[in-house]
Amino acid sequence: MAESRTHVYRRRRAKHARSRPRVRQNRSILLVLGLIGGFALGLLVLAGGPRIIKTWQKSHYISRAEENLKQGKFSAAIDSAQQALRFDQDSLAAFRILAEATEKQNQPETVRWRGEIARLTPREVDSQLNLASAALRFGQLDVARKALENVPKESRDSAAYNVVAGWLARAQGDEAGVDRHFAAAVEKEPKNELYQFNLAALRIKSPDPQKSASARESLERLAKVAPYRAGSLRALLSDAVTRTDLAAAERYAQELQMTAQVTFSDYLLCLDFYKKLDEKKFAALLDKVKPVAARLSSDLALLLAWMNDNGMAAEVLRWTEKLPAEKTTSPPVAIEIANALTLQKGWSRLRRWTRSGSWNEYEYLRLAYRAYAVRQTRQSSADAEFGSLWRAADRASEENPEREIRLARLASKWNLPTEAEQLWLRVAQNPLTRREALDALFDIYRATNDLPNLYLTAMRLHEASPDEPLLAAEYARLSLVLDRNAKEGQRVAQEAFEQAPSEPLCVAAQALSLYSLGRTAEGIELLRKLAPEKLHQPHTAVYAAVLLLDQGQLDAAHEFVDAAEGRSIYAEEKKLLQEALQKAQSIQTVEPATQAPAPSPSATANAMPSPAPVDLSPR
Repeated sequence: MAESRTHVYRRRRAKHARSRPRVRQNRSILLVLGLIGGFALGLLVLAGGPRIIKTWQKSHYISRAEENLKQGKFSAAIDSAQQALRFDQDSLAAFRILAEATEKQNQPETVRWRGEIARLTPREVDSQLNLASAALRFGQLDVARKALENVPKESRDSAAYNVVAGWLARAQGDEAGVDRHFAAAVEKEPKNELYQFNLAALRIKSPDPQKSASARESLERLAKVAPYRAGSLRALLSDAVTRTDLAAAERYAQELQMTAQVTFSDYLLCLDFYKKLDEKKFAALLDKVKPVAARLSSDLALLLAWMNDNGMAAEVLRWTEKLPAEKTTSPPVAIEIANALTLQKGWSRLRRWTRSGSWNEYEYLRLAYRAYAVRQTRQSSADAEFGSLWRAADRASEENPEREIRLARLASKWNLPTEAEQLWLRVAQNPLTRREALDALFDIYRATNDLPNLYLTAMRLHEASPDEPLLAAEYARLSLVLDRNAKEGQRVAQEAFEQAPSEPLCVAAQALSLYSLGRTAEGIELLRKLAPEKLHQPHTAVYAAVLLLDQGQLDAAHEFVDAAEGRSIYAEEKKLLQEALQKAQSIQTVEPATQAPAPSPSATANAMPSPAPVDLSPR
């Protein structure tokens, strides 16, 4: 029995001994496979781990930024969103948060972030419109224009597009464009009260009676809607004062003063009205407004400015002498007192007022007023001192658009053309103020008959506001009269005429264009369609005379020559008319000598009757 157990035991040991190599082999295989798997897993972690970590960190910062934005912690939201950009430079979510947060803080960086969103979503209309709106808000008109150009053409008939395009047109001084786009927005969304208000507030000033009457009706209705009540009443009051509808103006003035949104500027609007309506009521309201204005320097300056603009500079000086010095010796109040002294021509007193002290950020204005006072005293050293002071004021305004335009306005107001020109040229570089600057430069060059610069400025005005037919016609007229790019002038004249076929300037420009193309008879036909009073306006009469003279119609031309020469016409028009007269006279002198046979002057005259005059009266 014992032997049997021993035998079994030995057999088992032998069997186990034979299986050990296979177990060791299997274990080795598993170990190798484990090492390979671990190595592969390590590679995966090394390769994808940073990306996973970055994704997690970006999401963490985005979540934190969104939470801060909801809580109104805009600076913290900006910080977190910028941290998210460290892990993803094209994070759309981060850009949206940055755009909204900076917009809430009224920061110009909004334009940058809206631009990034538009870059990442180029076919998204709202992205482009948001960029254009932000750019308009911060005066970056070129950026706004480019953003609107990026809106697909099939999306440009939407109300939202037309509203933004309308505000861009207003910023560029293109009133026709504003009207067109605001009207399109109302047409697309006729129940939108904001769009209705924008259009009505614009059209109530229209010279078209139907448009202004319709706008008045819309504003009367919107005056009963809380968000638009104050704005509608302001527009209605201003319109009633302009039309001298005193009964309506008094009603609007009383209603405006009762609104919760009444501002100090509204009191000034009411003063405008009462000044026209009733001297006693005006004086009573002014006495009521004065102590209210004296509480805040900003309101006090507004009232003084209004008084200066309304011929009350002497009263400004009398009243401010009674006010405490701490209310009057610092800007903005000190500036309006200087303005009153200028209007009253108190040059010695103005020099004393601006002699010393610091007007802080308005120091450039102190220097400007002092320079003007020095110039007006006309002392022997005045020119040198004026030049020194004005240059100091100019330097103090450089690189600051608000200062430059304010100083430029003063230079134009004071009739300092050389100084004004240099300032307006700088101001014209800013898209937001370009239209005002170009208008001012045009006036300067017109007054000095600087025709080359006048032409260039007219071209820039047309480029800035291509939809304004009067600007286009003036550019075309100068192109043709001065022979500067006549083909362009002919094209622009045609476009201007098509836009406004009843405007004398547009008709005259098109007639001149036809004359330059050798189609004088067609030009005369166009002029003939104008009403007699418009046709005999000096500038239109010039071109009527020139075209008739070109056709040999001397008798018919005489009345227009008289209408032009007896009035004020431009230097280039004078030259054009004189050349046409000389040419007609030379032809009249030469023609009889070329006829053969000519037995006598009387016989020649009888043989060659003068052509019948062209009828220029309207049909």
